[in-house]
Amino acid sequence: MSVKTKTPEEIETMKIAGRKAAEVLEMIEQYVVPGVTTGELDRICHNYITQELHCIPAPLNYKGFPKSICTSVNQVVCHGIPSEKKILKKGDIINIDVTVIYEGYHGDTSKMYFVDQVAPHAHRLVKITQECLYKAIDIVRPGTTLGDIGSIIQEHAEKNHYSVVREYCGHGIGKVFHEDPQILHYGTKGKGMALEEGMTFTIEPMINAGKHHTKLKGDQWTVETKDGRLSAQWEHTLAVTPTGVDVLTARKEESF
Repeated sequence: MSVKTKTPEEIETMKIAGRKAAEVLEMIEQYVVPGVTTGELDRICHNYITQELHCIPAPLNYKGFPKSICTSVNQVVCHGIPSEKKILKKGDIINIDVTVIYEGYHGDTSKMYFVDQVAPHAHRLVKITQECLYKAIDIVRPGTTLGDIGSIIQEHAEKNHYSVVREYCGHGIGKVFHEDPQILHYGTKGKGMALEEGMTFTIEPMINAGKHHTKLKGDQWTVETKDGRLSAQWEHTLAVTPTGVDVLTARKEESF
């Protein structure tokens, strides 16, 4: 595993990239309403990223991905492709995943949204998944192991009778969209690589209401729960500091 730590100057640029990615998630919230298509959400985000933020939407044409954001609705775990055919309806939950490139560096983040009023069980899944992310962020500092991160997420999810997706994980990030290390969202405390100052990576737990098994649809991108039950995900890009963590993609609604 070849992990590239970043200089303070690189992290400052990544912080700008991260802030811009967060702005996209803040901007799009008002448009997540019944009747909108995920294709329309993609267009709004694409125009904002390119015209207002003067950034590049990293997913567009990445390994053939056809759109500028990922929109994962209800049982879709990740990598949902925006479409004019997918119309949001009251009660849906949706993850919008945004990655922008600013001066060559990536900022990667995602957020769950409720489409109008949602069922209590859906609201609870989204809340617990966000707590999984926050609990993991809270322990990031030099010396914390990758197993510590996976363990704290798995423990909180399973304590609440949910399951952790195994096939997809967080990742190192910088000038490269996906680099080492892989950040598993399950694991054993004390195991794995220890974090060092200057490491930059995402934590992005995908938590299922049912079993952890997933299936890949025929488009070769969209990942769904195998049992058809709901899934939720939250994501931030992080930098390890000398004493803790800097959340590079923090939104204004959050306090770290």
